[in-house]
Amino acid sequence: MSSHAGPAPQEGAAPPPPEPSYAERARTLVHLGRSGALSTLSRRHPGHPFGSVMPYAPDDHGAPLLLISTMAMHTQNLEADLRASLLVTQPGWADDPLAGGRVTLMGRALRVPAPERAAARERYLERQPRAAYWVDFEDFGFWRLEVSDVYFVGGFAAMDWITGAGYAAARPDPLADAAEEIIAHMNRDHADALLTLARAHADAGAEEATMLSVDRLGVRVLVKSGERIHGARIPFTSEVTTAEACRGAFIEMLGRARRRAQ
Repeated sequence: MSSHAGPAPQEGAAPPPPEPSYAERARTLVHLGRSGALSTLSRRHPGHPFGSVMPYAPDDHGAPLLLISTMAMHTQNLEADLRASLLVTQPGWADDPLAGGRVTLMGRALRVPAPERAAARERYLERQPRAAYWVDFEDFGFWRLEVSDVYFVGGFAAMDWITGAGYAAARPDPLADAAEEIIAHMNRDHADALLTLARAHADAGAEEATMLSVDRLGVRVLVKSGERIHGARIPFTSEVTTAEACRGAFIEMLGRARRRAQ
């Protein structure tokens, strides 16, 4: 997997900690999401965008599968113009949505071909089980947003375009499904350990540290030091792919940090 390390460091400065690429982060966000905002081109008001709440399920390449009715306005719009986009926002950032991640997938929405509908149905119901009540209604059908371009925003000052091919080739982070539990556990039960790691890797004067995110390459924490509040990246010593490996990495890093502090 590729990684994203941000801007090139100034001469003599330490390189920034490795991070997953924007393509990986976009795939992870779409993997974690359950619904987004679908924008189609209005048939009633030509050229005007029309927004709809849209549950979805990503296929193996991250392309959203949609189950939509012929009676829905967005379906009627797509029948006139296939161009569409889907905005997916990072869960858990309702209080400060601009600080969380979001991704806009752009492309054409096409009906899923008959030979692929059974697989699309299975994938969709796995992600959207309540749809079992209407999935077989005659007016409903499966569509796929064929992603041609992607715009990813990972929070303040972290944003860029991603090609459709680059997005499709990336994979969701292996810790994605466990990340929420890991973050909650560390913030609730191991605040002292987070503070020790923040002092060792980010800010020697840190007074508080809160974990914001975790991925295969490391964690991001919010550090408070006096009146200063800032984010910091703490890398793992090696890549982790399971929650158990993540736990082991934290124990190893904490031991090193405590030994250095003695």
